[in-house]
Amino acid sequence: MSSGVTTDLFFMQSPANGERASATLQNNRNYALEPKVVTVENYRTKLSSESITLDTAGFQLFSNRPTQFIKDGEVQVEGYYDESIALLKEVTGASRVVLFDHTIRRRRPGETDSLGKRQPAAATHVDQTFKAAIARVHRHLPPEDVPGLLAKRFQIINLWRPIENPATDWPLALCHFSSVDPEKDVEEIDLITPDRKGEVYGIKYNERQRWGYFKDMRPDEFVLIKCNESLQDGSVALYTPHTAFDDPTTPEGTPFRQSIEIRALVFYD
Repeated sequence: MSSGVTTDLFFMQSPANGERASATLQNNRNYALEPKVVTVENYRTKLSSESITLDTAGFQLFSNRPTQFIKDGEVQVEGYYDESIALLKEVTGASRVVLFDHTIRRRRPGETDSLGKRQPAAATHVDQTFKAAIARVHRHLPPEDVPGLLAKRFQIINLWRPIENPATDWPLALCHFSSVDPEKDVEEIDLITPDRKGEVYGIKYNERQRWGYFKDMRPDEFVLIKCNESLQDGSVALYTPHTAFDDPTTPEGTPFRQSIEIRALVFYD
């Protein structure tokens, strides 16, 4: 089995004029993306068989877990939400899970990424800052529940799964949190949407970062990606930088990547 590939990943460069970084869902941004040649290892190999969990790395793969709610490329959203809540409670031990959005991505060469036709996200990023995570709790939970929930451990987790065919084409690269410098490698970006302003992290290149992927992820597999973590005492991973990337070893004629990501607020007693 392949031990990894060498390819370009795209990293944030801060706005040259000193402005605060900002972007829209239509990929209008006031900062540049810089390609860097990076070795993306195959986390499936024995060389990478150390414990890769949400707490140690910031992400975790689960295999042989098919979904009942994706058929012929179509997602039965209500059933998939209920199934995902049950999965997240089972594998994390969480007491409460609230899903707040999902995105279906299908690679369409030559087409522009748009709200209705999302392409793989080919820039290194983290889905939410901690400030944005707290704002999500206030937005999606009853006001009377918020103080108690924020007083305990909570996370935002992205449940990512291929649709219909393995994610061989433009797979997902994940950066092991132990290799991230939180002081130098991340920068806040205002994410401007039609109805609000959110906040994500852009990722700056650091040669010490360790990037990898689970090669040929199947539709009966999913990966949990930690977007944020309230337990910030240094004992666990806080988040996972990630990006889609062009795997140069992808065979000609491979079906284009299709995937669904579903984001959840995850609370613990």
